[in-house]
Amino acid sequence: MRSMGRLSGALGSAYGMFAAVFIALFLFCSLSIQASETPDNALLAFSARIVGDDARSRVVVDFDNKPEFSIHYVASPERIVIDLPATAFGFPAGDLAARGLFKDIRYGTMGEGSARIVLTAQRPVKLVSAEVQKNEDRGFRLVLDAEITTKDKFAELVRTQSWKNAELKQSAAVDGLPDGTSAKDGVFTIAVDAGHGGIDAGASGAVTKTPEKEITLAFAKVLVGKLNEQTGIRAFLTRSNDSFLSLSERVVLARQGKADLFISLHADTLGQKSIRGSTVYTLSDTASDKMAAALAARENLSDQLAGYSIEVPQPEIADILLDLTRRETQAFSISMANRVVKSFEGQIGLINNPHRFAGFQVLRAPDIPSILLELGFLSNEGDEKLLLSEEWRDKLTSLLVDAVLKYRGEAVAGGG
Repeated sequence: MRSMGRLSGALGSAYGMFAAVFIALFLFCSLSIQASETPDNALLAFSARIVGDDARSRVVVDFDNKPEFSIHYVASPERIVIDLPATAFGFPAGDLAARGLFKDIRYGTMGEGSARIVLTAQRPVKLVSAEVQKNEDRGFRLVLDAEITTKDKFAELVRTQSWKNAELKQSAAVDGLPDGTSAKDGVFTIAVDAGHGGIDAGASGAVTKTPEKEITLAFAKVLVGKLNEQTGIRAFLTRSNDSFLSLSERVVLARQGKADLFISLHADTLGQKSIRGSTVYTLSDTASDKMAAALAARENLSDQLAGYSIEVPQPEIADILLDLTRRETQAFSISMANRVVKSFEGQIGLINNPHRFAGFQVLRAPDIPSILLELGFLSNEGDEKLLLSEEWRDKLTSLLVDAVLKYRGEAVAGGG
């Protein structure tokens, strides 16, 4: 019995060694086959990363040499296809794991002389830019900036693209973004943003419990109607019904609409119920006071309350996702805020120091002057009554239109 046991153990050891050798040979052969499929002169993609949210995402792939590439759009489901010359992908799969706008990302060899990256989107998307940039330390990087679009516009991209000549030249924008702070087309365009919406109801009235999202939408619709009655002005709503928009989506929609001015309307609550009156906010990393900081923090939670996570941008993509407004844009934002305060003075109740500033995410469009207007505070019974009054709504929006007209004259005269 002991000899049988020793024999059985020896056979087991031999089998284990054979299995190990077989697996090693199998892996060696597999790697050899894969290597043979990639030409010796293939590009090496040695690093990759992706960052973004539900409205915008950036994909970056680093290569040892400058890559030529072409872009195509494919429907059902919506995909962006990036064709490359022969490429060896040498980065961990987790570095390019799906996130942001994309629910699936795949890449690999397509044939002896070509490779492909396929970005499957959560919803219709488009590339606003695709370019190759030289790295300071090693090689080049392919940078792809994607943002949301409509089904119709995506279908148009699919229908009109040319598969024979789809290469995007370096630094070329696919669908040009607005540049500057004044209307280059002769029409001054304003994006009016009704705060909150859908699952994010915002604050609620102290007495009537009316949700903030209903109040802001009512004001926004009246304001857009009055603005569109003005010669040379076009206004549009970021949301026209009770739907949820993330903070990033609001900014993207304003830019896609080529807005020259962005006005976000809110009606928050405070713990101090005696405080009432309108307030105008502009963007700053440093809040003007504790109240401004608290309001910005609460407004910036809208995405999280609706189940969205806020991405902290990497330094290299900060200009695309959550960039600070340029100094010139910020100067125009402050000018608009001052115009609103002057228009309201003596007509609409204002809090002390009515122009304040804080880090509101919804004001971070880098090329659109932006303000956030707290119409009043739903925590105050007097303000709540006014916020529900059609007469007061008509008065406030008329004064706001006057402020816009004066600001427009200043902005256009300044050549911004």
